This record gives sequence, C-alpha cells and structure tokens, in this order.
Amino acid sequence: MKFKKITDLELKNKVVFVRTDMNVPIQDGAITDNTRIVAGMKTIKHALNQGAKVIVATHLGRPNEGACSSNDSVKLVSEYLSKQINQEIALINNLNDKINFDKSSIVMLENVRCNVGEKQNDIQLGKKYANLCDVFVHDAFATAHRREASTDAIGEYAPEVCAGLLMSSELQALSKALATPQKPIVAIVAGSKVSTKLSILNNLAEKVDYLIVGGGILNTFLLAKGINTGKSLVEAELVDQAKSIMQNMEARGAKVPLPHDVVTAKCFTPDAAATQKSVAEIEKDDMILDIGQNFAKQLTEIIEKAGTIIWNGPVGVFEFDQFANGTKILAHSIANSKAFSLAGGGDTIAAINKFQLMDKISYVSTAGGALLEFLEGKPLPAVTLLERRA
Repeated sequence: MKFKKITDLELKNKVVFVRTDMNVPIQDGAITDNTRIVAGMKTIKHALNQGAKVIVATHLGRPNEGACSSNDSVKLVSEYLSKQINQEIALINNLNDKINFDKSSIVMLENVRCNVGEKQNDIQLGKKYANLCDVFVHDAFATAHRREASTDAIGEYAPEVCAGLLMSSELQALSKALATPQKPIVAIVAGSKVSTKLSILNNLAEKVDYLIVGGGILNTFLLAKGINTGKSLVEAELVDQAKSIMQNMEARGAKVPLPHDVVTAKCFTPDAAATQKSVAEIEKDDMILDIGQNFAKQLTEIIEKAGTIIWNGPVGVFEFDQFANGTKILAHSIANSKAFSLAGGGDTIAAINKFQLMDKISYVSTAGGALLEFLEGKPLPAVTLLERRA
C-alpha cells in the first residue's frame, strides 16, 4: 500500500479536515469510554503543532439524517476534546459558511451522520466538506470499509488527501501481517459460527501455515472430522465447507490443528461445572465450551515458532472463568512470542484486557467491520482512495 501520510505534508497555515472516529459511548450525559477520543487526538495534536487550522469531523450513534436531536450532538465530545487540548472548540452546524478561526485554531463539525446524503456518499455533500479545507486527513480506520460523504466523496474533491497517524499505523500493521508477513504464519479465528467468518477462513486458509479455529467454529470442524460434538453449537450445513478448508490446507502442507481434549459442560451458565475430557468421551448432552489443557499447550508450541500471528476471537467462553483457560494460555503465548502479532475484534480485545496483556501484543486494532473485511481479502474504500490520491 502506497499512500501519503500526514507527516509527509507541510501543514502550516493550511486548513486541515480530520475525519476521525470519536463514536464513543455516552450514558446519562457522560462519556463512558474515551478510548477513541484519545486515539484520535494524536493526529489532531500533530496538525495543530504544525501550525494548521483544524476541522474535526466524526459520526456519533445512528441519528436520522436531517433530524439531528440534542441526543445526537457531538457537543460532549467537543467539550471533552477541548479540555484535553486546552483550546476552545466551536461547534459548526452550517457547512455553507466559511469557518472563522479567529478565536481558536480548531473547530468541530456537528455529527456528520446528521447531514442529508452522508451515508449515501452524496457527491454534493462531499464537495461541501472539501470546500472547507486544503487537506483531507482520513484517520477513521473503523469506517474504512464504508463509502460515505465524509470518508469518501470528500476525498475526490479535496486539494490534498492523506492518512492520519492512526490510519497509517492500522494499515502498516495489517500490511505487515498479511501483505509482507514473516513465516510461519499462524492465524487464530474463533467465534460462535462458521457462517459469520467463512470468508475470513477461506481467505486465510490460502495464506497461513496454521489455521487455529475455536469456539463454535471449532465444533463444526470437529463434526467435519466425524467427532461427536454432543449438543454443542454447530452448523451442520457447513461441514462440507470445513472439510474443504482442511483438505485445501493439507494439500499445500498447511495445517488446521484440532484438539484431542476439550472442556465441556451440561449447560451454558456462569456457574456450570466444567469437565475436561478427550473428544472420544464427549457425551450426547455435553457442550464444548473451551479447548483442553493439552491442546492449549500444543498450540503454544506452534505459536512459539511463529513469525506472524493474526488473532481474531477467543477460543472458548472466556467470560466464564471455568472456560477461560484455553484463551488465557493462548493469549499469554501470543504475548510472549517474538512474532509480530496483530489482534482485533471486540471479544478479542475484551480477552486481552481481561488477562492484562494489551501492551504485550504488537498491534491491537480497535476496528470491527473494517478489520474483518480486510481479513476477508476485500478491498477497503479508504485504502483505494488513499492510494489513488497518493
């Protein structure tokens, strides 16, 4: 991927439109998680330090276009950001007026999702955004899989286009993991259903040396090997797909390791009794809720030799401590590995936080849909735009 970065440009006295992702949770009039604001501030501070006038733009929630209420406003976000950078931030509602930077070198647009045509990637709205600035900075990787007016159409008409610091780091990490990986490549893909990650499984199966599957996905692969899965969550209709993935990987010398031991329970509850057993001992009323201790150690040996690790999804029901051991062992193995490790997805991040390993993973992506589509091998509109305007 070749694209301009904000650090490549001279920004002094230029108006910079920073499309960031500050879509933070708000409850009872207060921001409950500032992670995305903190992540987005790096690019904003860089632009201000370079002498630029900055327009910050973000979406928030799912408002109805053209009918923005006080609950949809980014006012709380602008006030929080204002305190962090110690500058007054005016909130801009009118895109037709020239922005006045007399009082401050930074302003914030009202929730872009309130603008008619935003989600439809309306050309005229994109032109309005572009007319406000000299440079468009795309720094919202979480929206990289969407074509919207403030992420895509604006890029067709802005004088200059570049990636922000967060976008750059995300794309560099993804490129290192998939475009230029150090071998052997180990991918961990877990989740409740094969169907939701079938494209990812098929795409990675062509590239990686080891494809480790977990959760309900593992159950379907076990069933494809003729193993009794009891009353575990499985997708019997996708058994042939699982067989195909395993056969294709084996044909090129790659592997889908499957466990000889698992952790089961008779019910899915926080206080369910966990029983470790071999897969041959699984009973018809058993539910597989974690991988076994021996298999987890086997995976540790694979991870220790890895050059690149891609991790998307915990391998068991880690929310319940009695079914968290497999994910815990795997997470610590990844953290201790010398390989470049890329992790992402909400449940994966939750597991990393549970085991307090955030600073031990090479790169943790906070993006959801954009990361999944990248792992599926789909072109991301943001990347297409940045490469075209490089």
